[in-house]
Amino acid sequence: MITRRDAMKAITLGTVGAAVAESVPEVSGWNTIQDALPPAYAGTRKVKDLPYPPSKLKGLDEVMMTNHHAKNYTGTVGAVNKLEQQLATLNKDTPPFVRAGLKRRQIIMMNSVILHEHYFDNLGGDGKPSGKVVDLIKANWGSLEAWEAEYRGTGAGLAGGSGWVVLTYSLVDGSLHNICQDDHSVNYAMGRPLLAMDMYEHAYQKQFGPVVADYMKAFLENVNWDIVNKRLEQVASLKLG
Repeated sequence: MITRRDAMKAITLGTVGAAVAESVPEVSGWNTIQDALPPAYAGTRKVKDLPYPPSKLKGLDEVMMTNHHAKNYTGTVGAVNKLEQQLATLNKDTPPFVRAGLKRRQIIMMNSVILHEHYFDNLGGDGKPSGKVVDLIKANWGSLEAWEAEYRGTGAGLAGGSGWVVLTYSLVDGSLHNICQDDHSVNYAMGRPLLAMDMYEHAYQKQFGPVVADYMKAFLENVNWDIVNKRLEQVASLKLG
């Protein structure tokens, strides 16, 4: 018989990334409803290809970017699929704490997938801010320089740790915020990401070591502001206020 301690240990030992794909617990006795159909989405998420060759990026190591996409991101997509298939086998007899642990894992890994897809997609540009998002940045921070200083400063606060810096659009009032996501389960309520910068060490350590300032400089020099503006256009019509 599995104990609560054993189940929680199995649930929490995995880490987001390629290793997670092998960490979803297979607990005896969960597959008791043989004729239950899983949700249509369970286990069907596909890996998105990079929208550009990694060699196109200026100042960002090609091997590092390739591994980031092929191992960290791709591994997490596989882990999400496996976990959703596992969730589909739960039933009324599943202990609530087991379900709760797996559901927390689901949101952590799913947010990792979403933010990685935003991260890769908002690179590949010339790094020159343009479009309506610039007007909104100036309205919120007074200048591009003030916004960038806060964006970089937020990233510097994550140096040596892990997390994301996300320029976020608030559906509540249309304002912009640079948020720090030091856990994949943390988000800005009613916020939508416009520009995501990965601050987990796998995103920069191989090339830049602990010098995150150089990584952030290279990141910003490769931002595709057309993508950022497209995201703004998509969410602006959803503003609740």
